[in-house]
Amino acid sequence: VQLQASGGGLVQAGESLKLSCVASGRIFSIDNMGWYRQAPGKERELVAAITRRGITNYVHSVEGRFTISRDNAKNMVFLQMASLEPEDTAVYYCNAVVTSYEITRLVTDAYWGQGTQVTVSS
Repeated sequence: VQLQASGGGLVQAGESLKLSCVASGRIFSIDNMGWYRQAPGKERELVAAITRRGITNYVHSVEGRFTISRDNAKNMVFLQMASLEPEDTAVYYCNAVVTSYEITRLVTDAYWGQGTQVTVSS
């Protein structure tokens, strides 16, 4: 199973970006999906998460500005980011709990995307 994230970039404060992440491989099902971020010198933190049924939660600092969504048919998760602030600058990682086919059994594990850089200038 692989996760591929895209959509990062350099924007000015107040602008928007949309991150995408697609999971591929021998996927049976995907449970929770989410976005984390890690700024220089800081620990990785959960930004937003979404269950398979669409229940979401956000870190307080992005509530009202970021929206997480997913497309179960395409094994994708998205993060729409609006009103970006310099404090949002970080490498953003997607994460998914995936059940995959392993020859004669199903295996559930958590997977990470490679990270995409988001830089917000003031």
